[in-house]
Amino acid sequence: MNSSYLSSIQDTQLPSTAVRFVDTAVSSFQRIPGSSIVIRYIKSSHQNDPVRTAVELFLFIFAVRYLLAQSYSTNRNKTIPLTEDEIDDLVEDWTPEPLASEETEFERQSNERLPVIVGPSGPKTKLSNGKTVTNLASYNHYNFATNPELTQKAINTVRTYGVGPCSPPGFYGTQDVHMKSEADIAAHLGVPACIIYAQSFSTISSVIPAFSKRGDIIVADKAVNYPIRKGLQISRSTVRWYEHNDMEDLERVLQKVVKEGRGKSLTRRFIVTEGLFENVGDMADLPKLVEFKTKYKFRIILDETWSYGVLGLSGRGLTEHQNVDAMNIDFIIGGLAGALSSGGGFCAASQEIVEHQRLSAAAYTYSAALPALLATTASETVTMLQEQPQIIESLRENIKGMRAQLDPRSDWVRCQSCVEAPVVLLVLKDEHVQARNLSIEEQESLLQDCVEEALANGVLITRLKAMPPALGATPRDLIKEWKPKPALKVCVTTGLNKREIEKAGIVIRHAITTVMKSKKWQRQALVA
Repeated sequence: MNSSYLSSIQDTQLPSTAVRFVDTAVSSFQRIPGSSIVIRYIKSSHQNDPVRTAVELFLFIFAVRYLLAQSYSTNRNKTIPLTEDEIDDLVEDWTPEPLASEETEFERQSNERLPVIVGPSGPKTKLSNGKTVTNLASYNHYNFATNPELTQKAINTVRTYGVGPCSPPGFYGTQDVHMKSEADIAAHLGVPACIIYAQSFSTISSVIPAFSKRGDIIVADKAVNYPIRKGLQISRSTVRWYEHNDMEDLERVLQKVVKEGRGKSLTRRFIVTEGLFENVGDMADLPKLVEFKTKYKFRIILDETWSYGVLGLSGRGLTEHQNVDAMNIDFIIGGLAGALSSGGGFCAASQEIVEHQRLSAAAYTYSAALPALLATTASETVTMLQEQPQIIESLRENIKGMRAQLDPRSDWVRCQSCVEAPVVLLVLKDEHVQARNLSIEEQESLLQDCVEEALANGVLITRLKAMPPALGATPRDLIKEWKPKPALKVCVTTGLNKREIEKAGIVIRHAITTVMKSKKWQRQALVA
């Protein structure tokens, strides 16, 4: 822009005011550093391509408008306003999903016929119909439930401490009897420390997620119980499964995990199994697990809910039974509600592992502490197991007597559990299942008939009622592969003498034979 440009403006005979405004604007623009370059670019661009000048002018105006415009939200409210009547209609039409699946006809009938116990649950139990039966359906293996000394100590504890602490342990729920129980259990197992939980179910399902998180790896037996599966699911860890009690398959999985982890960031790795399997009744190979733990750098989480108090010379569980140093097991989880006739659970381990749980285990941090009377009972029963080893031997003799009446003498069932297990699991022999083409549901129905037939003859037993796998842990398809076999559960107790045990075993065997030869199941065999 020069004098020729200004003269051209004057030649257009614009009003003097406009001329002065343009003159002032041009002079001001020329004082901006680099303005001459912009003017030359516009002249050159306009001469070569006038359309381009128009496009650039449009973009310039758009940019200025965009920068100067007020901010606005892209999330427009797309909701449709409803009247009160329309809202009421929608609420009436809405049907929520059920919290639990509906009972099947078989479940409904079974629940309606469940016997109701009146009074203490001892070896001889009175039912609501007035009939007294032999009770082989409770985990009262040492008859602690009706022990007068334990009963009196529990009464004295209630008078001193009340019925419950009414607070989590981390606040003011911890009492001296809790600390004594922890010390007694730790000393019994031969480990540095122990922590007790208020619920047996929540113990293992809280310990696992307290240490294993997303990205960590857990290798678990396919037959582990439902609380363990819930713990695996809650932890959100990567879960790898191995065939039940198959040590060769376990080593294969461990080798694969180690190979896949090379060159990657370090993760926590655990082997999770049961000492005495709830749904199968057999034992884990603990010496082999310890060997693999050392070889492949894993930690062992051992659930001894059903083995603590019944295995070993003094009831210390699988470690004592298989002569394994308890210090070689990183986590020993146990239940106090089974053989010890108390309540709650425990985790015995090193001091560091125990103290970590006091702030990180959900069931310990957010649940009221174990009632003092149950803590006292646990301490007393642990002491009795150590001071009276003859009661453990008496239990094993009764187990032998019960099995002698069932497994070798019955043509229809076999004992699936190991010889030391006080819970005898009876499953139908494979040849009868195959010959009659019995489904899982039909086997459960047949075994329920056996339970009712035994009850009619004065012996109370029950069935194995396993929860379905906890879906959500990976891989899901592997979880669905393994399901426990339907089984009868016979809980042996020292509250009965040898003759009473043998008599009860004969009643159970005859009840099974009666049901298998009944017209109902004979027709099933003919149809198959």
